[in-house]
Order: sequence, then C-alpha cells, then structure tokens
Amino acid sequence: MSNLGQIFGANVFNAAIMKERLPKGTYKALKKTIEEGLHLDPAVADVVASAMKDWALEQGATHFTHWFQPMTGITAEKHDSFISPTADGKVIMEFSGKELIKGEPDASSFPSGGLRATFEARGYTAWDCTSPAFIKDGSLCIPTAFCSYTGEALDKKTPLLRSMEALSKQALRVLKALGNTTTNKVITTVGPEQEYFIVDKNTFAQRKDLIFTGRTLFGAKPPKGQELEDHYFGSLKERISSYMKELDEELWKLGISAKTKHNEVAPAQHELAPIFTTTNIATDHNQLTMDTMKKVALRHDLVCLLHEKPFAGINGSGKHNNWSMGTDDGLNLLEPGHTPHDNEQFLVFLCSVIKAVDVYADLLRVSAANPGNDHRLGANEAPPAIISIFLGEQLQDILEQIENGGATSSKTGGQMEIGVTTLPALPKDATDRNRTSPFAFTGNKFEFRMVPSSASIAEPNYILNTIVAEVLNEVADRLESAKDIKAEVKTILSEYVTKHKNVVFNGNGYADEWVAEADKRGLPNIKTTVESIKALIAEKNLAVMEKHGVLSRVEMESRYEILLENYIKTINIEALTMIEMAKREILPAVIKFATNLAGSINTIKATGVAADVTAQTELLTEVSSLTAALKKNIAVLEEAVAKADNAHGDTYAQAALFRFDVFEKMSPLREVADTLETLVDKEVWPFPTYGDLLFNV
Repeated sequence: MSNLGQIFGANVFNAAIMKERLPKGTYKALKKTIEEGLHLDPAVADVVASAMKDWALEQGATHFTHWFQPMTGITAEKHDSFISPTADGKVIMEFSGKELIKGEPDASSFPSGGLRATFEARGYTAWDCTSPAFIKDGSLCIPTAFCSYTGEALDKKTPLLRSMEALSKQALRVLKALGNTTTNKVITTVGPEQEYFIVDKNTFAQRKDLIFTGRTLFGAKPPKGQELEDHYFGSLKERISSYMKELDEELWKLGISAKTKHNEVAPAQHELAPIFTTTNIATDHNQLTMDTMKKVALRHDLVCLLHEKPFAGINGSGKHNNWSMGTDDGLNLLEPGHTPHDNEQFLVFLCSVIKAVDVYADLLRVSAANPGNDHRLGANEAPPAIISIFLGEQLQDILEQIENGGATSSKTGGQMEIGVTTLPALPKDATDRNRTSPFAFTGNKFEFRMVPSSASIAEPNYILNTIVAEVLNEVADRLESAKDIKAEVKTILSEYVTKHKNVVFNGNGYADEWVAEADKRGLPNIKTTVESIKALIAEKNLAVMEKHGVLSRVEMESRYEILLENYIKTINIEALTMIEMAKREILPAVIKFATNLAGSINTIKATGVAADVTAQTELLTEVSSLTAALKKNIAVLEEAVAKADNAHGDTYAQAALFRFDVFEKMSPLREVADTLETLVDKEVWPFPTYGDLLFNV
C-alpha cells in the first residue's frame, strides 16, 4: 500500500487543494459561503470551476458529472466530457461556473410520487459546495441537490441540507438564551457503521433470488450457522482481508475516514465504521462507501450484499447511525462532562432530544423502514420496532432527581480491577451499553440502531434534525420570554422528564415483556413498513416538516407515494422471482429426483432379489407429497400476486395487499421448498445451498 498520508483524499478537491489553487480572495469567499451559508457569487463559481477542471485533468479525469441522490436510494450521474470543439477541428478543455453550479437531468424518469408527470421532464441539479467534489472512475463528481422545475425536492440531500440549517438556527437561539455568545453555527455529525455480507461471485451468479432481489428466497438451514459465536471479531480470512485492504485504500483516496473493520456475528458478515464527520458529508460518504464496497468486491471475484436479511436463520445487517450536535467553536452539545447533573446546557439538549423522540416516534420509525428491514426489527438480532431511548444508570438517576425536584449528584464509574496484577486497572464507564435499544445514548452521542443497511442515512438524519429543531424552537421561545432563565430551565427540564420519561427504557428490548410494557406506556409498535409509511401524512408530522422548511406538504405526500410504490414493486419482484425459481428450477429438480428414485426402486424389484426398498419407497412418498404441496403453493402465490397486481387505485390498499397477502403466502412456499432441499440429492438441487454461500469464501 502507498503511504497513507499521501493517498488520503488524493481524489478529493478538498480545502487544502482549494487553498493551494484558488486565489486568496476566491478561497475566502467560497469558505465564507460554506461556513456561513451565504449565497455563492457566480464570479467565484467561474474561478472555482476553472481550478477544479485543471486539477481534475491532472488527475486523469476526462468527464464531469453532477452526482446526486434521487429517491431511488442510490446515487445518479450523467457524464459530460470537458472537450469543446474549435474551428480548426481540434478541441479545448472547458468547464464554466455555470456548468459547475447547475445541471439538468430528466426529472420525470426518477421517482417523484406524482410531483412530475411523464411529459414534464425538466429538473435541475444544484452544486452543494459544502461537500467537496471528487474523482471517481475517470470523472469529476460534483455533489449536488436535485429539484423539479417547480422547485420541489426530488432527492434526499435537499431536505437534509434544509434540516441542518433548521437545527442550527434553533440550537443557536437556545445557546444564546443560556448565555453562549461565541457560537455562530451548530453542526450535526454522524458516523454510520455499515454492516454487509460477502459471498463468492460464482456462487452468487447461480442464485436468481440474489441477483434479482438481493436476498435468498429459498434456503434450508445449514448444519452450522452462528451458534458457536466464532465469527464475531474472528480472524479475517485471507480473501476477505485482501478485499478489505483494497476497500480501505479506495475509500481513503476519496477522503472517507474508514477506521474500523471486523467480522460481524453471522458467517460471511462484516462491518466497516468511519470516523464522525458533518452529516451532509457523512451521507455522501456512506453512499460512496456502499458503491465502492460493491465495485471492489467484484475485483476479488466476490459480491457484496447490502440487503438487510440476505439469509434466513442468521443475523441480518443494519446501519448504526451515531448522531450528535456540535458547535463551530468545538463544543459537543451532548457531552455530559464529569458532573452532568449540573451541566445545564447538556441537560437542556438531552431532554429536548428525549421529547422529540417521544413525540415523533412514528416519524423516526418510518425513517428506518424498508421491505428488507421488516425481516430484522424485533427479531432478536436488531432493535424492536418500538422506539425507545436507552440512557444508562447515570442519566436515568439524574432524570429521576430532576423529576423529584432537582439533580444534585451524578453516579461515577470508578475503577475496574480485573484481578491480574500485571493488568492495569481500567477506568469504568458510568453506565453499560445496550445493544437492544433502537436509540441509545453512548457517551456523547445517540446511536440510532434501526437504520437499514442498504438505505441512505439522509432520511433518518433529516427527520432527527427536524424534530429536535422543533423542540429546541419551543425551548428557545420559552427562554427568550422568561424573566428568570435558571428557573425556566428547571421548569422545562422537570416538565420534559415528567411527560416523556415513558420513552426511556434501559432494559432488554428483545424481551416479550417489553412489548407488553411498551403498550402500557402508550408507545407505538409499528411492525411493518407499510403501516409505518402512514406517518408521512399524519397532520402533526406534515406540520413540523413544513414549519421548519424541510419538506412541504406536497413533498411529504410525494414521499408517501414513493415509499408505497417501492414496497409494492419490491415484494412483487420477490414473489415473481420466487415463482420462477420454484416452477422452473425446484419443481423440475424434485421431479427428476423422484423419477430417478422410482426408477431405482423398479430396477431393484426387477432383479427378483428380495431386497428391502422401504427406505426408498418412504422417501419417494415424502418427496412426491411435498412436490404436490410445492405445486399447490406456487398456484396460491400466483393467484395472490395477480390479485394484488390488479388492485389499482388506492396505493396504500395495494401495498397492504402485497404485505398481508402476497408476502404472507411466500412463507409456505419457501417452507416446502426448504424441506425438499434437505431430502433431494445435492447434485440434483438446482442452485447453491446456504452452506455453499456462507462458508465458501
């Protein structure tokens, strides 16, 4: 590997490169735009574009593209070369400020939820100068927002940028009311831990379900799964280690601070975690990380699976969204300090988050909803679908003190003696961690553990930013009109703790008892993606997103339609793939096996030898019975798909049909097929088994 200090950010037009290549006045003007949110001077854009082009050409780039994040959940790019013909039949390299600032992709070809008709094609991409440009695959990639001709957001970045401004505005008001006069901007930061599976490319290519849906629709449980717990943090296989090394290097070139890598709990499952950065950049980086994971895997004859549940019976993958708030002068607003009980600023922001999560739990739930995540949430491998907050013993004790009149002390961790004289005494944290909590406080940040592994982190973060901004707005209003700030702070804290303590739960989120307890507390338990999507058109949620200028009602309603349509299409593809595999692969294979078995029985009998063929006969009877059941369940699923597919009109009703009829009828078909897999000769079975997929890397 090359020197890390030299390769890190080598493909990024970052602050250091800009400072080196831009005139001092241009650099200062651009920096002021980025840091203070001021409008960009077109003259500045022209100078930046010229310097950006020269740098990109030196790096070997031939094209530029506006890189954006439409509602597909992945990124999009249209590439244009730098060349411009001249009168003498040659070309020159040109790139203007106008081309940097604005692009025009086809707005009607991306999901719009009814915002754009098929014939209304014009849409715009706008340069997001807060996220640095980079080079990928020989093109200069310019991070951009994507909006319609009429100005509505058609992407995930635009509401994220809006939410960051909204939270900063309200947080600054609170800080100023509390006496902070030095902070000019509040920044949300994120460090998303990315889980993923790696399988052999040749094995993958033999599974239509993995190719078309990203998950296995059939597969009997292998003799060994994750029960020995020997894969978690285990020694990396040589092939995986080689892949991870190249992945790290490619990410480092893009300025992505890939920090941690390790084996996860399930066989063939792994994790990568970056260092925290600003939420907008973290979102861009996570999209790049997922894309790079898949591309690098192919170079090693591997395939990276980002689906939340590619294999039944073992843990699926999530994405832990570690979120915090900081200031431009270096303060972490969620840092408790050594004596959190008298850290007024920390307690105000902590209790504001608690209220926001409690009041808008349904919005947070939908931000972590997709068809794949329905397989994980509440399945003793991921947090339950019930939104709750883990605070730990120290903060729980402080909240109880606040409720009873005021906090006067904080529990401390002390020292941990391990019992071996040569080992050092370890400082003990004041509280344990809780991996079963969907929204856990982990020292100086909140870890939102429900986010799907394949999803963009933009939506969870713009929703989180917005709902916290709403509560901070309320706090600021009260503090700004208060005669006695200290007294009002005490009143707010007591009120928020008393009214919203029900959302705080430090126990085992996997336990059945918690489901009953959460119901008593009045916490919503929204089990499916389809049901959760309703939150997008609930009046209180429409109002809060519109109030802070993050998403208008029209934009929220379009997302409601987009998510429902995505669910319908996803389950439809899964069901059709399942039907095709069952009819054209499994059914012929088991008939062939049964025919061979019957022929074997007849051959033995024809010898006249009094051989016992009871075993063969019983196996033939069982396989024949299951084959009939397989055929029947194929027909049942086909009928359900046809019914749901023809249920046009109300999108929610159609999505509900796919979830509660089609999806439910997929399970019996799989159960029969998986049983047949355990009986049929492996040489006859039409595709690789779980054992082949999970342990053949």
